[in-house]
Amino acid sequence: MERTWRWFGKNDKITLAQLRQIGVEGIVTALHDVPLGEVWTREKIHDLRTYIESYGMRWSVVESLPVTETIKYGGPDRDEQIAVYIESLRNLAAEGIHTVCYNFMPVLDWARTDLLHPNPNGSSNLYFSIPEFAYFDINILRREGARESWAKFKTLGPDGKPNGRDILKEVDALAATMTPEKDHALVENIVIKTQGFVSGNFKEGDEHPVELFRQLLDQYQGIDRDQLRENMRYFLSAIMPVCNECDMYMCVHPDDPPFQILGLPRIVTSREDIEWFLNAVPDKHNGLTFCAGSLSAGAQNDVPAMAREFAPRTWFVHLRSCHVFPNGDFTEASHLGGRADIIDLVHTFEREELNRRDNSNIARLPMRVDHGMTMLGDEARGYNAGYSFLGRMFALGQVQGIIAAVDREMDKPFHQPGFFD
Repeated sequence: MERTWRWFGKNDKITLAQLRQIGVEGIVTALHDVPLGEVWTREKIHDLRTYIESYGMRWSVVESLPVTETIKYGGPDRDEQIAVYIESLRNLAAEGIHTVCYNFMPVLDWARTDLLHPNPNGSSNLYFSIPEFAYFDINILRREGARESWAKFKTLGPDGKPNGRDILKEVDALAATMTPEKDHALVENIVIKTQGFVSGNFKEGDEHPVELFRQLLDQYQGIDRDQLRENMRYFLSAIMPVCNECDMYMCVHPDDPPFQILGLPRIVTSREDIEWFLNAVPDKHNGLTFCAGSLSAGAQNDVPAMAREFAPRTWFVHLRSCHVFPNGDFTEASHLGGRADIIDLVHTFEREELNRRDNSNIARLPMRVDHGMTMLGDEARGYNAGYSFLGRMFALGQVQGIIAAVDREMDKPFHQPGFFD
């Protein structure tokens, strides 16, 4: 697999010169300065592509070319926004970029309640507490019907079976301990620090982020699971002709976490969901970002089995792993631990690459380690949540070792750029 790294553009505190030294071959990035819903011009794409190439790497994957909310909920201007999206796809293809990671998650791209949860070794990781998120929904967001929906919510243990947890009892106990400062920290973690650099809907300094959040949620009134699925099918059907024309590979990111939250439907959470959208638009250019971390956060998912089944329609891989606690909460795990079984996944996707040698645009499968530990001072350097430098470098070293060992087993060449062989 091609070893890639998510990089947030020329203002990223992590430089391309650093990335080249640690074995990165391809860059995963986006035009973060282009406002939501506007065309990505060929000039802007060309400028960033040539900048990346000047450091001896390539722009391997776009993550993300955002799907605007109006496309997701089927607003009156969705056809206009789809036309904008198609023009951006054409411009990317003209610059030699053929893989686009996107998501179809309403409002909230991904969610964690603690961004620096301590590990036993002194590092920290991202963590999702179900009662803390439910507290945010019920007591801070004050979403209509929130308490009733959490009363019905079934938490699953590591075995994928309901564990009988009483979420509302825990929420009420938590409420007795919360302070305005703790409430503010929870809003920062859920709404600002994990969303602003991804979705563009929120940013530091917003005076009323919770009210803006409510307004975005209101746009989805009446949108159930079936309607959101239909809206996704409509979007994919509309862009597939240009994807075929330009050989553009669309790969949707699974929902994170992989279960319904905030009363919003989540439609890429499980094997059944993935099978549905691949069959709904049965075109090879409609594919999957296999995010082992998002999928392993769902105790219902057999991640290695899903990788084997969907490898032929996987165009991008996120290698990370989650640990699900008996109560259903989850945390990012070591890249050698957790539920994902990354060694098994590397076997699967390295074998899949052997079937792709006749297609230059997908001959190598891009992979990034995704989130990593915050360690050795990462927390003081102002990195985006989940995107530390030293923690991800440590993870990349682990994964590179796995890939090298698997390639030797398979008698497949392993290339380590930047070194004398």
